[in-house]
Amino acid sequence: MKRKQLDAIITSAGVLVMVVMIAGGVLAAWGERFATSQVQSQLVQEKIFFPKAGTPALDPKEFPGLQQYAGTQVDTGDKAKAYADEFIWVHMMKASGNKTYAEVGALASATVPADPKLTALKSTLFQGDMLRSSLLTAYAFSRFGIIAQWASVAFFAGAFILALLVLLGVAHMASNKR
Repeated sequence: MKRKQLDAIITSAGVLVMVVMIAGGVLAAWGERFATSQVQSQLVQEKIFFPKAGTPALDPKEFPGLQQYAGTQVDTGDKAKAYADEFIWVHMMKASGNKTYAEVGALASATVPADPKLTALKSTLFQGDMLRSSLLTAYAFSRFGIIAQWASVAFFAGAFILALLVLLGVAHMASNKR
């Protein structure tokens, strides 16, 4: 195989890989926009707000990590995680004496006759767990969006580098017209 043919094959392969990388970048950018908009729109619909600063509900000693969000709406994955882990979880553990829903559920099931306080606590913890699960799922999807954003940047950067290499290959082929 002659050098000119090899250059043409490598340059063509570079163009093909560049097109695939551009397509990957476009899909990753779409994935990022989709994840971000879905997380935000779903969280905004829930109308969950952090308590206002200076209120007993957001005591800086009890909730130091939440002070930055005081009075704001839970509308991002990071805020959803903070609310779930640093607000709901703290209240659940305080209400249950540091027992999880599963632990309280086991106690409630083992108590005969049924203890109304344990049954009510089990119900409260279940609701807290469900809200936490929803918020932590929103957080997870927001992380997927960030990963897709970085993948998009990597795809486009790779495509740009390949475009430069293809141009260099075309210039090399043009200078070696023998």
